Amino acid sequence: MKPTQDVWVQVGRYVGLAMVLPAATMVGYLIGYGLDHLFHTRFLRIVFLALGAIGGFLDLLRELDREK
Repeated sequence: MKPTQDVWVQVGRYVGLAMVLPAATMVGYLIGYGLDHLFHTRFLRIVFLALGAIGGFLDLLRELDREK
């Protein structure tokens, strides 16, 4: 039973990695959207979208580097 559990642990880890970048990008966009609504601007959603994508990419790289 041990090899089956290891396979499912790996599947869970890689599914989590697949969700890191889109989730971070979405959170960045939503923060920017909220701040745009609060301050009556239109550029913060783009700034926070980029920051979320960069943060997600860095987190993805950190997780992949940890597996080496």
